[in-house]
Amino acid sequence: MKKEEGRAETKIEKSRSVLDMGHWMLPRRELLKRMAGGLVAGTLGTKWLNLAAQENSEANLENESFWEQIKRQFPIRPSLIMMNSANLCPTHYGVLETLFGLTRNLEGDVSFQNRAKFREEKTNARSLLAQYVGADPEEIAITRNTSEGNNIVVNGLELGEGDEVVIWDENHPSNHAAWDVRARRQGFSVKKVPTPEGPITPESLRQHFIGALTPNTRIFAASHVSNVSGLTLPIKALCLECRSLGILTLVDGAQSLGALSLNLHDMACDFYTGSLHKWPMGPKETGLLYVRRGLAERVWPSLVSVGYEAAETQGAQKFETLGQRSDPTIAAIGPAIEFHNAINKEIIEARLRFIVQRLRNGISLIPGASILTPPDPSMSAGVLVFSLPGIGGREVFEALYHGYDIAAAPAGINNGVRLSPHIFNTLSDVESVILSLTEIAVGELRGSRP
Repeated sequence: MKKEEGRAETKIEKSRSVLDMGHWMLPRRELLKRMAGGLVAGTLGTKWLNLAAQENSEANLENESFWEQIKRQFPIRPSLIMMNSANLCPTHYGVLETLFGLTRNLEGDVSFQNRAKFREEKTNARSLLAQYVGADPEEIAITRNTSEGNNIVVNGLELGEGDEVVIWDENHPSNHAAWDVRARRQGFSVKKVPTPEGPITPESLRQHFIGALTPNTRIFAASHVSNVSGLTLPIKALCLECRSLGILTLVDGAQSLGALSLNLHDMACDFYTGSLHKWPMGPKETGLLYVRRGLAERVWPSLVSVGYEAAETQGAQKFETLGQRSDPTIAAIGPAIEFHNAINKEIIEARLRFIVQRLRNGISLIPGASILTPPDPSMSAGVLVFSLPGIGGREVFEALYHGYDIAAAPAGINNGVRLSPHIFNTLSDVESVILSLTEIAVGELRGSRP
């Protein structure tokens, strides 16, 4: 009897220990329940977000009190202005609380029994991701980043001598150099299509890329939004044309996932990849691979590990047998997507475009500044690339950070600078960036650059 009482007490103590250590120790369900009521320090709560976002959504684009509240949900260092979302985003307290709490829980008990709960968490994360991007759960694999997703497709398709892969020359290395490396092994050819010169339109872009396809083309692989120039391709039109020709499409969505409102079924792509630690503002080392229904069996897995036999017939899930992973990290995907859903992904896209347009307007007034990203909203998104007269992009990049506490990036085109703001940026941030760039440019002209 005493033994039984002792066991019961132990179970109760175990269940209480998580709650007694503070809100960062809460199990995910309890944490989200408290977040929904706004009870966790530093978080607004999804109920508040839903109500605030739905109420006069158009006015919310310029409602700075709303976006100041959003900014406070991120542990960004005071005075720092982060405009490097194309590379890496900070995540918000909702994700951090879940990640920290579940990590502490896991480290306290790494048994099979305790870890069993993460199977449900992974299923939940996959379902949320599928709904968020307009896909079915069986079409979604949770990867570690865009590069991994790209390489699964690059190395998994059957290609050989006589076959051709057509790519955009502004692709990320994982969708560019990766094709070259495999082509050297398998003997197929890789055709790199440059961005056309002169004035461009969505239709001219469509014709330019479709004109590069041949009867030997097996796959067309391109970035949705260029991380180099910020140029956005008419990707749906390209995917539809390729499908009519029997050509597979791989869309690198590193710069569109979380920045643009997506529906992958409507996009008509065959494969889509993205990183959740960029624009989705999710946990680090998490990504997404979309494999259109019926195509998984045409792609060989890059890695085969425990659970592959059961996953092989489960669509895209067969690409998730990657060995031991961080279960709390995958579970923290849920709060990241719920945060986006609470604000509304259409509102997020509209706010990003609004902020980028304000940056564009201000930078265009700097004498000699040149904006390289097209102004047409159908050919641009959340990435803005520009150059200043007489000073290299890397110099501007360093001056912004060390002199003004602004995080940007050097661009890979015309010695430019890349700004990629997000919903944690306010109009006050925009004004500070424009004033800082003006000072850098004027300082260069006067020979007194800070």
